[in-house]
Amino acid sequence: MKAAVIVFPGSNCDRDLQVALRSAMGAAPKMVWHGDSDMPDVDLIAVPGGFSYGDYLRSGAMAAKSPIMKEVVARAGKGVPVLGICNGFQVLTEAGLLPGALMRNAQLKYICKDVLLKVAANDTAFTQAYDQDQVIRIPIAHHDGNYFADDDTLNELEDDNRVAFRYCDAAGTLSEDANPNGSQRAIAGIFNKNRNVLGMMPHPERLADAKLGGADGKPMFDGLVQALG
Repeated sequence: MKAAVIVFPGSNCDRDLQVALRSAMGAAPKMVWHGDSDMPDVDLIAVPGGFSYGDYLRSGAMAAKSPIMKEVVARAGKGVPVLGICNGFQVLTEAGLLPGALMRNAQLKYICKDVLLKVAANDTAFTQAYDQDQVIRIPIAHHDGNYFADDDTLNELEDDNRVAFRYCDAAGTLSEDANPNGSQRAIAGIFNKNRNVLGMMPHPERLADAKLGGADGKPMFDGLVQALG
């Protein structure tokens, strides 16, 4: 498998994502600068977390207009898998690759902690290495992670099985207490209509090695290699 990680000014998880992919792939992904207009021939494009352009204007809004994003959108339209994590999720919504928006957390505070997620759909390249409804522990670190969409969009996501992950408690139960940012329907990650684009607020790359204190994120990268390698 060949992969590319997009690097924006303000990215702070690009190297983390590089390490997680390299561990799974056995080779380093290409690091592609946001100002480039050419994308190498790759099987996966990853848009990392961080604070692209300092979150000025609106989280992900300026990064979505970077030259490389035209090629990311084009490749996604041709079926190339695209993974957006945290700020990457925000960028993908701003670029029109995913519906809805990431708003300010309900408690209006930056949150950095481990959370529990329920795997809501395990029939994609991104999630195939997890069990359906499996509860996993993944860190979050965001100020604008409150997923919002209108009711028609939310119903469409539900009907098409395009919700990837939901915030939950240890028993897999959805509740207000288990929802760290107020996201509608406890949504932590979603797919596009063709299910080749995944945006998620939690950071699987930060728990992809037991040396980091856990490896619940590792199956995502291993599964991608298995599906695309």
